[in-house]
Amino acid sequence: MKILIQSARIVSKGSPFHLKTRNVLLINGRIAEIGDKNYSADKVIDATGMILSPGWVDIGASVGDPGHEQREDLQSLAKAAAAGGFTEVAVLPNTQPAVQTKNEISYLTTNNDNRLVQIHALAAVTKNCKGEELTEMIDLHHAGAVAFTDGLKPVWHTDIFLKSLQYLQKFEGLLIDHPEDNWLNLFGQMHEGAQSTMLGLKGMPRIAEEVAISKNLELLTYAGGRLHLSKLSTAKSIELVRTAKKKGLQLTCDVAAYQPLLSDALLVDFDTNYKVNPPLREKADQDALLKGLKDGTIDVLVSNHTPHDDESKFLEFDQSEFGLINLQTFASQLASLAEEVELADLIEKITDAPRRLLKLQPVVIDVDTRANLTLFDPNCEWTFSSDQNFSKSKNSPWLGQPLKGRAVAVFNNSKQSIDV
Repeated sequence: MKILIQSARIVSKGSPFHLKTRNVLLINGRIAEIGDKNYSADKVIDATGMILSPGWVDIGASVGDPGHEQREDLQSLAKAAAAGGFTEVAVLPNTQPAVQTKNEISYLTTNNDNRLVQIHALAAVTKNCKGEELTEMIDLHHAGAVAFTDGLKPVWHTDIFLKSLQYLQKFEGLLIDHPEDNWLNLFGQMHEGAQSTMLGLKGMPRIAEEVAISKNLELLTYAGGRLHLSKLSTAKSIELVRTAKKKGLQLTCDVAAYQPLLSDALLVDFDTNYKVNPPLREKADQDALLKGLKDGTIDVLVSNHTPHDDESKFLEFDQSEFGLINLQTFASQLASLAEEVELADLIEKITDAPRRLLKLQPVVIDVDTRANLTLFDPNCEWTFSSDQNFSKSKNSPWLGQPLKGRAVAVFNNSKQSIDV
């Protein structure tokens, strides 16, 4: 099949066509031509004003499969990811059972070579993600795990954290940690501040994140290895990472795309859709996250897609689970962030940077290469309606809301999903 993408602005930092507007002809899943000609094709996409980039990669999504398939299974995750612009998703290991054996990895990754959305396995660092006993990480690495994390839970045990860094050096593996001191956040419901006091809710102080980061950076300095800190949320957290990077540590970090855009003021009506971990914080933290995106301190953007069924989410605020779905609405946040940060830099944080971290096959837009692409319209105005929600869950503050910025097509493995 021949597909012509007309007048797209190419954003692919390794490409000779980077930041140029060109016509791109795809033939049977490969880029056949890039130029100014009007190539003949079976389908023509008018991409005027749109961005064509390597396929987006998310390294921060949760899936309920296996164990909680009513929240999200692999098929619904893939459909939501494709609709959101992602061609590859690395899923967290917090399933039942946890991703901690070759069988669980095989379950997630089978048929990846034929999928529109490839699913990569982030394997558990500790058995059942409890932080008490290491998994067989070398075996899991050989089985296809792309990195190691306890996902939504921190690797809280200091000795386990240290041994993980040392163990992973045998194959240059990556440790991904969600930095949080569970004791300081015990019973916490939202950011600790004026809003939590006014609402009468137990707060989650910034220091719960910052103490964990400080400890982890000391351990990284001592042990060496590769460490990625996930879903940072405070100004001091970003400054700690910035300082540590200057020391030459093998350190990277990410933030959820919505985190620099939303504040704890949104919780005034006790909307549980805004109850997330780490919590929405204050404007000073938002400004620091934007600065971190601009100066490169923050390496990657993630969705923090965390599906929940109604029985887990739509309860009294203090009984509700943390998390929101965000694969399909990620592009609108990218468009909003682009008002403050160069769009080409943001695109790099969801294409090249995560692939380097996970040692995935690099993707560059050039002639005679396999098409792994996302077409993004930053000006598209649309409504995220219930009938367009491909997730099995609906815990989203944006359902029914008008949004600006949308992924309109993805191409991968000779397959495509096109919504134009």
